[in-house]
Amino acid sequence: MASNTHVALSHGFMLRLKGIQAMKYLGAHVSAAGGPDQAVKRAVDIGADAFALFTKNQRQWKAKPLTDEAIESFRNACKAYGFEPKQILPHDSYLINLGHPEAEGLKKSRDAFLDEMQRCEQLGLTQLNFHPGSHLNKISVSECLSRIADSINEALAQTRGVTAVIENTAGQGTNLGWHFDHLIEIIEQVDDKPRVGVCIDTCHAFAAGYDMRTAETCKATFDDFEATVGFEYLCGMHINDAKSEFASRVDRHHSIGQGNIGQDGFTALMQESRIDDVPMILETIDPSLWADEIAWLRAQQASQG
Repeated sequence: MASNTHVALSHGFMLRLKGIQAMKYLGAHVSAAGGPDQAVKRAVDIGADAFALFTKNQRQWKAKPLTDEAIESFRNACKAYGFEPKQILPHDSYLINLGHPEAEGLKKSRDAFLDEMQRCEQLGLTQLNFHPGSHLNKISVSECLSRIADSINEALAQTRGVTAVIENTAGQGTNLGWHFDHLIEIIEQVDDKPRVGVCIDTCHAFAAGYDMRTAETCKATFDDFEATVGFEYLCGMHINDAKSEFASRVDRHHSIGQGNIGQDGFTALMQESRIDDVPMILETIDPSLWADEIAWLRAQQASQG
């Protein structure tokens, strides 16, 4: 994978300056340390035309409210660098379990999720990515999935303009969402279907048993997603290679081309037209490689045909 940060930066800026819509928006989950506007600048530094961020500390239940200054700075930075809401995929706290089997834990999670949705509203963002939840071996799979859908319904009823984006999981422990059937079972119970969507994480899918190592298996996985869930619900992707073995149900990310999915799988991914026009976010393990990974992924798309 060639090192050329300058090429990555130039490509991202040229697309925006020329008003050309990229077939795929590529970026990474960047730090918002110092304020959400700093996440925008860090995305620009790696040549991204998409990015993810946490709007609060992801390992704490509560955070100080966003200030008017922070909100204005973020909105201004997005405008200055040409980032539209559809290119941004914020992620909620890892502590939240929208399918929690106990009343106290469920309420705490629902309150925190609503706060995250409202923070997105304030920042002018239109999507919030989240892990669906875990049954903790205390309730059935179906009951947990119904609780997740009810949690989404509660949050959507109290907010406007923000889509709840369910991320598939690797299925580690009691985490649900690892099977495409789980995703559609949640979606079918959401009242406001235009405001629910899905983010596919490649490492999670691979670890859950959806093969993505070749053009053929990648196509088969997306055919399965299309038949089970439907691409009308695809709102974003997390682009990660996997340290974990195929179908291991273990969540371990790796850098692009260095894991068990491999470069052929990501070449096929970049040439898959059904996943155009959504933010594609790196959560790979070495941030120093992000600019190079973005440049390499763009080169795979450019080589199509």
